[in-house]
Amino acid sequence: MLEPRAAYVRHFATCVFDPRQASAEEWRKALAYWRLRNEQDFPGEPWPSDADNMQNVRQHTPLHVVHRIFALDGRGGIVGSLNMSFRREGTPEYQAYAPFVDVWGGVLRSQRRQGVATTLLHTLLATMEKRGAAVATIKASLPEGHAFLAIVGAAEKHRSIENRMVFADLDDAELARWRTQALAAGRGLRLEIHAGRVPFERLATLMAPLSALLNDAPTTQLERPPMRFELEEFRAWYAEIDRRGGEHFLVLLLDGDQVAAVCDASWNQQYPDRMFQRLTAVAPRWRGHGLAKGVKAMMLQLVRERHPAVTMAVTHNAEVNAPMLSINRRLGFAAHRHDAAYQIGPESLRAFLSTRPLALREQHQ
Repeated sequence: MLEPRAAYVRHFATCVFDPRQASAEEWRKALAYWRLRNEQDFPGEPWPSDADNMQNVRQHTPLHVVHRIFALDGRGGIVGSLNMSFRREGTPEYQAYAPFVDVWGGVLRSQRRQGVATTLLHTLLATMEKRGAAVATIKASLPEGHAFLAIVGAAEKHRSIENRMVFADLDDAELARWRTQALAAGRGLRLEIHAGRVPFERLATLMAPLSALLNDAPTTQLERPPMRFELEEFRAWYAEIDRRGGEHFLVLLLDGDQVAAVCDASWNQQYPDRMFQRLTAVAPRWRGHGLAKGVKAMMLQLVRERHPAVTMAVTHNAEVNAPMLSINRRLGFAAHRHDAAYQIGPESLRAFLSTRPLALREQHQ
């Protein structure tokens, strides 16, 4: 008896988008696609101007290289996208990062369930096989994204929450108590604050201790290389915020020369009404003494003094990070969106795609 034939799926043409070589027409299509995707997936969320978006995409990333793939309909319109970020060869600890690829993208709502994502997954598999990558990490925010990745066979490894807080709702008296407690006499902690930029000479001395704190952040079951801060990334980031306007804030509590607690945040001229909270962490020996609350309170005070027009703070927290979630709830942060990180290897991708081969008539076009 013949085995039942797999159901073929419609094949969409794909093309590589190189931001440094793209023509004016290719840029026009790409920018229109990205705007529409943002409107469809995150209605009401701000979006950079076309000029800023072009610069953001063209920006050189010293530690990673991004491959951008578009799926096209029969008229050459962009209907879906796949982005793959790999560690740049020759960078520190390249071998530890080489097995991993970060993936993001999507499909226009009008084109979903027609084979666009499957076509793009064929490209992902081919790229992973060519590079010898073992793990693709894909984040999903929308219900349809979670559902699709479950069908593909990707495993959910980590959940996080985008939390938002309204500055007008802050309890100033409680923030003052948190600051006072963190700086209580007898602890011997020293406060260090940087607003706007941190001098590179100081950043260089902080890469190792801040990386240790970052690496201690909960990531549930994610397979990952070591997480680390790297000076070259700060150089590229500072150059970018010098161009578009922005500030980096860093609050440290120091035990001698050792970092006891840290809180850093950023402000971006492209989104002038909001502050983006980055790392908040406390060294193990100092936990349970209110230092996380203290540095967060100091950070909020600093940002309000420098940017009184800021009305919102945005941060991301692991769902398993109960202590930080508790602090944020007391500050007035509320969940805005729930995300999940999924991971999949080439074997599972191959198994899924074997049940959804592309239409033979179009495979060799």
